[in-house]
Amino acid sequence: MTGLSQGFLSMLEAGTRRLTNLDKVSKFLRGVGTPDVLLPPPFREQDTRSASARVLPPGPGPRQIRPITCEPPADLHELAALAAAQSLQFTEEITKSNVSDVELEELESKIATIATEYVHAPLHPLFNGLLTTRDQLFSLLSGHQPPRQTRELFLLAGTSCLLLAHASQNLGDQDSAIAQIQTAWALAEQADHNDLRAWVKGTAALIAEWSAHRQTALDYTRQAIRLAPTGETRIRISAIEARAAARIGDRDRAEAALQELQQAREQRTSPDGLARFGGLLTFPAAKQEYYIGGTYALLGEHHRAETHAAAAIELYESGPKEHRSYGDEALARLDIVTARIAAGEVEGAGEQLQPILDLPANRRIRQLGDAMQGVARLLEHPRLARSRTARELADATRGYQAIETKPKALTS
Repeated sequence: MTGLSQGFLSMLEAGTRRLTNLDKVSKFLRGVGTPDVLLPPPFREQDTRSASARVLPPGPGPRQIRPITCEPPADLHELAALAAAQSLQFTEEITKSNVSDVELEELESKIATIATEYVHAPLHPLFNGLLTTRDQLFSLLSGHQPPRQTRELFLLAGTSCLLLAHASQNLGDQDSAIAQIQTAWALAEQADHNDLRAWVKGTAALIAEWSAHRQTALDYTRQAIRLAPTGETRIRISAIEARAAARIGDRDRAEAALQELQQAREQRTSPDGLARFGGLLTFPAAKQEYYIGGTYALLGEHHRAETHAAAAIELYESGPKEHRSYGDEALARLDIVTARIAAGEVEGAGEQLQPILDLPANRRIRQLGDAMQGVARLLEHPRLARSRTARELADATRGYQAIETKPKALTS
């Protein structure tokens, strides 16, 4: 009778759905035999022709509603009823969505799970899960949803590309990492989310720091500082800047960045920031100590470097397993190795080096391989030529293989 499904009618009766399309309203009223006297003016028999002349058939968007001012009806009640019907039709169009809030929460949970597992789990299965989630977000963004949901989808999609940038860098694929960073920035702009913008610039600085363009890393950190609100994001940017400055020998800037880091520790983290995802998208005390130690190691202050690196390792070992970053912990151990070699304590260096040599192939991020080459060069210094331990350690580090990119090796 009405041309509507039983399910829709039930929702209509329950008040959870509304019938706003004028053609469907008209068919519904005629189908149930509504007396003409009870019909609103636009649907009365004598008004059907004029009403249909003023309203275009429903289309894909609200832009197809023709302004009623071009041919206003004589009766104000009729005008009010028509205006109300068109407003409802517009509301129906702009509130249509291809994603529910529940689905958004599920997608946010997936990103949070990947970010949390990233620091301690093998990279290959995480990479595949991250790609699947990103593709789902891209697909949803090609559809239609209210602006609030669209911004959230842009934020989640940008965060997924940010994580892919980190994964690509850990694999040693700088070009892919840069491409993911460029996409993440574009999505951060669409989401109008400053914390994501700051994280993207900070990650761009990290990529540049481990490349030949080390000065560029400092440029990115300055851009990120202007975007970073407070709390952990600000701490992260200051830490990256300190280490990047130390890497090019700029002691004054490195020490100034460390002071900024200490000041940022006293600030509160924004609840809307990326830290809500957890894992890789946080900057906990253990990671802070690792970065401070790395900065001092690059500045040649080996005693202070070892103190902070040891503090980082202790925090990682005593904390929850899911917060234990195998990459950062291994790099912190290498800072201790460097400090002990500089002090001539080769035996002590070997104690810290062994856990890194024993690290499974699927956890040997590319940065770890680069750092091990630096340790190998230190062990080959002429002053250690008579040390059998130094020669053995040099042989072990020289053959150290970074992460294998083939799935079989990554998942073993």
